[in-house]
Amino acid sequence: MEFLYDYGLFLAKTITFVLAIIAIIAVAAASAIKQKHKKGDLDITDLSEQFDEVEQDIVHALLSKEELKEKEKQDKKLAKEKAKADKKAAKSDEDVPVQPHLFVLDFKGSIDAKEVSSLREEISAILSVATKDDEVFVRLESGGGMVHGYGLASSQLDRLRQHEIPLTISVDKVAASGGYMMACVANHIIAAPFAILGSIGVIAQLPNFNKLLKKHDVDFEQFTAGEFKRTVTMFGENTDKDREKFTEELEETHVLFKDFVSAHRPSLDVAKVATGEHWFGTKALELGLIDTIQTSDDYLQEKNKTHKVVAIKYELKKGLAEKFSKAASLTVDSVLNKLTQKNNVYPG
Repeated sequence: MEFLYDYGLFLAKTITFVLAIIAIIAVAAASAIKQKHKKGDLDITDLSEQFDEVEQDIVHALLSKEELKEKEKQDKKLAKEKAKADKKAAKSDEDVPVQPHLFVLDFKGSIDAKEVSSLREEISAILSVATKDDEVFVRLESGGGMVHGYGLASSQLDRLRQHEIPLTISVDKVAASGGYMMACVANHIIAAPFAILGSIGVIAQLPNFNKLLKKHDVDFEQFTAGEFKRTVTMFGENTDKDREKFTEELEETHVLFKDFVSAHRPSLDVAKVATGEHWFGTKALELGLIDTIQTSDDYLQEKNKTHKVVAIKYELKKGLAEKFSKAASLTVDSVLNKLTQKNNVYPG
């Protein structure tokens, strides 16, 4: 009898455990179905609050107890006066002044400009609430990449201009080629003194293995419909006609690039800067590629006095494989950085 009792108790525990596992899986599955059509999440950070907290921490560390007590007293007095003024304005049907917003976006572009997917969502979110009194501030970093990718990214920024929302772009490190294509859309461009800007040009390069294939008696066959469906190739024998057509296509792209820059910065001497060269911030200011020498940090601290500064970031959901891949990539980067720091000699 004792055996049957112990067995029954064990069986009850096992069934309970299995049912609990099934319940967890069911909840997870239901959640997955619910989130199926949700590709990402919009993350909103109150940067003004962060600035104020840092300021308060420093003030508390620097002031004496008496000075701190006096400051708190003054702060309370000012807050009380403001609340009283707002209440009075509300009673008299006057418009209570609303603090404008500065929406902050970060765009760190890759070769294919895949980050445009998040940029699209961020700009759509801003346009749903922003007014002409607000402003959008983009911290841009990109050395350029594929024409169609950066063309779309530039068009996304242009949506703000079309809705007459002031757009400021900041370049702390680099905005070259496709990166500058994005930057030139702004009403105002600021850059750090040693930021790299420009590179208004088009480049394409590829190896050709035709001689190697011939050496090993390997034939390469390609079939197309249309005389210029394919021009230069990696494996076939390129002709002067192929190269000429491909160069012509590059020139057409360059003309489009120059026209785009001219349309957004009409005062810029495009013929002078569209040579494919790049310049540091100070020289870029002389050439008219940017409007002000200033870092993004200075700009944000300055704007925090007059605007509510809010960072908007759309995070795409990542699959398990992608998460593992990213973790592995970060690990490799970390190891390589450590090796580089050990082996490199830096100027003193």
